[in-house]
Amino acid sequence: MKIAEKFSVLFRKYPLFRTCSIIFAILFVLGFVSIITYQARKIPQIDSIVPSVGSPGDVMVIAGRNFGSLKNSSDFVEVGGSRITASGYLEWTDEHIKLILPSNVQDGLVIVSTKAGQSKPGFFANEAGIPVEVPPDTKTTMPVISSVSPESAFVGQLLVLSGTNFGTVRSNSKIFFTANLPENSTSSDDIAFIEAAGEDYDYEYWSDSEIHVRVPNGAASGHIYVQTEKGTSNYAGVNLKSTLGTKKYSDKKTYLIHLNTDIDDINSKSNTTLSLHVPRPVKNSRQPFVQMTECAPEPVFENYQDTVIHQAELSKTSSKKLTFTHNFVVEDYAVQTKVNVKNVKPFAAKSRVLYTAFTKPDEVIASEDEDFVGLAKKIVKKETNPYLQAKMIYEYMLENFAVTKKLRKPGSEVKDLLEDKKGDSYDFAIVYTTLLRALKIPCLPVAGILVDSDMRAFSHWWSEFYIENFGWIPVDIALGSGLEYKSFKNVEDPKTFYFGNIDSQHIIFSRGYNEVKPTLSGGHIVSRDRTFAVQSIWEESSAGTVNYSSLWNEPVIAGVY
Repeated sequence: MKIAEKFSVLFRKYPLFRTCSIIFAILFVLGFVSIITYQARKIPQIDSIVPSVGSPGDVMVIAGRNFGSLKNSSDFVEVGGSRITASGYLEWTDEHIKLILPSNVQDGLVIVSTKAGQSKPGFFANEAGIPVEVPPDTKTTMPVISSVSPESAFVGQLLVLSGTNFGTVRSNSKIFFTANLPENSTSSDDIAFIEAAGEDYDYEYWSDSEIHVRVPNGAASGHIYVQTEKGTSNYAGVNLKSTLGTKKYSDKKTYLIHLNTDIDDINSKSNTTLSLHVPRPVKNSRQPFVQMTECAPEPVFENYQDTVIHQAELSKTSSKKLTFTHNFVVEDYAVQTKVNVKNVKPFAAKSRVLYTAFTKPDEVIASEDEDFVGLAKKIVKKETNPYLQAKMIYEYMLENFAVTKKLRKPGSEVKDLLEDKKGDSYDFAIVYTTLLRALKIPCLPVAGILVDSDMRAFSHWWSEFYIENFGWIPVDIALGSGLEYKSFKNVEDPKTFYFGNIDSQHIIFSRGYNEVKPTLSGGHIVSRDRTFAVQSIWEESSAGTVNYSSLWNEPVIAGVY
């Protein structure tokens, strides 16, 4: 008897055989569907992006896996926050995608999205956004400095470095100067040097044989060298001098800072991605050493626009609570300035990027508002010396406004200070910065934490203004106004001290408005006002129904040395 006939007889004759056969068939179908579904839901993964620095019209190749053998209508690639349109794809396979970069491409994160989910992001930089000329890359050997011109300079002056093998693209290359720090005051030999600051637009031109760089704030006479991915150059000498005064760094303190964020009451049935942008203490001349010693869970990026980026698929989270923990070690210095006021002149190099960037309005500084412009001009009258103008604004605010320790509600208008005559340290810093920018004095708000002698930390804001050929000058108008604060060292006259000086109990998390770029397309963005960093994005959640609560705890000082 044939097998089919035998099966037919057994199927008709025995009910138990029929039941088992039906169950087996159902399990077989379910298993087959599960295998297909599992294969279909493999998360895409990016292994490489070529080029990582490019221009509109370039062909980008994304290599990896789980992209899918064919591009479905819901599949897409996102570059710098913008989706590539259907006509932009040249090829789409399971292991690589070819596309043409559109005319409006911006630098930012690169994400591949399929029905299975989104890849962890890569990074792309628009060549047009790099302030250097970029000829083709041909050299691969160690950088060599043959000359520096001029050999004597001042802070902010443009230097021309001539040599070889600098690399035709700056990319992650850096230039270091001897730091203006007390001898033997640092815990690392590397901190004897400070880097030219990208946030101050110190890098102006970069080619394989010539670099144009400005002397950074906090530099001193001594050595200068170039560091590329190929190695470190020889030392060259530069002598710094100034007729405008002196700047002294002292009283180093090393802080252990603990920062955690809790995501609680998670309820998500859809495939929702949560992205957190956790502020990092920033590295600059006052904080030359910043290191993250612990981070859990593992982040997508440890440092992207001065933030730590975490991403979590909420629908796949078994727990109703997620905790993100970070520990930092930060070295912090006090700064004291002495300025020869008579030698200070109005800013001459008005085409300099630092000048234009820090005198224009932004999301938090309304420096073109008629009320602020009118008040600023009323205060300074006919005075044209920018240092004296900054001091006159400072003294006016101390005499006419009262500072409160209790922070006002998030979303409160800082302009209320002009009418109410009272506000918190955020109001004071933002209004002071706005008034100086209204007078075309480069100025920025600084956000961070203030550590008192009881080892308590609380959010705090102050300002820095820039004098050409001298550098940044700190101003804490809230402490100058008498804000209650237990300093490690007694300050006899806060009103005088906190104009031009600052102690080493101010830890910086942001300088200026940090416009963080989104990592998710079309997601819901959460910002946080009056917190220890001034930045545009703190949380993002992708499209979909999701409920959760977030608690951003104030930074905790775990130790001071």
